[in-house]
Amino acid sequence: MRLKDYIEPVTTESTPATGLDSVLAAAKQAPGRGLPPVHLWNPAHCGEIDIRIRKDGVWFHEGTPIGREALVRLFSTVLRLDPDGYHLVTPVEKMKIVVEDAPFIAVRVDRDGEALRFLTNVGDEVEAGPDNPIRVEMDPTTGEPRPYVHVRRGLEALIARPVFYELVEMAAEREGVMGVTSNSAWFAVGPAA
Repeated sequence: MRLKDYIEPVTTESTPATGLDSVLAAAKQAPGRGLPPVHLWNPAHCGEIDIRIRKDGVWFHEGTPIGREALVRLFSTVLRLDPDGYHLVTPVEKMKIVVEDAPFIAVRVDRDGEALRFLTNVGDEVEAGPDNPIRVEMDPTTGEPRPYVHVRRGLEALIARPVFYELVEMAAEREGVMGVTSNSAWFAVGPAA
């Protein structure tokens, strides 16, 4: 079955949702844009599902890009990072997926008073600060910076290159290091030139 076949799952009390049906049902229980309490669910591991999030933030199912933005957003609400990897989680199932880098991409940053507010490709808004730090790693193969911002419960967003350039423009030098502040926290973004 293809992913499009699961968009409107049909279940009854005698046939509980399983697989993608279960994921969709759990995600739809979140009122508005609120997030389901995946951190409180402890279902049995049910194996792997052929979903992959590519480095550029594109979600794939069985090798085909998931073209419906609303469906990707829905799945992102039941994504969880556990010690053994990334999973889509429902109250009754836990299915491992592949994430090539970070599951989300930070596509926008705005300065809002003392805070830096990021918007992700799946609609999450997050303010950088002590609970949501910004970190920059150097790519071992290219030597280029790979910046991230924490979004929720261990899940991070790769900061898109244009957004990172905006951060660099906002940066100030401190002891030979360029950095930005947000919510009273300082984050290094690179060495001073």
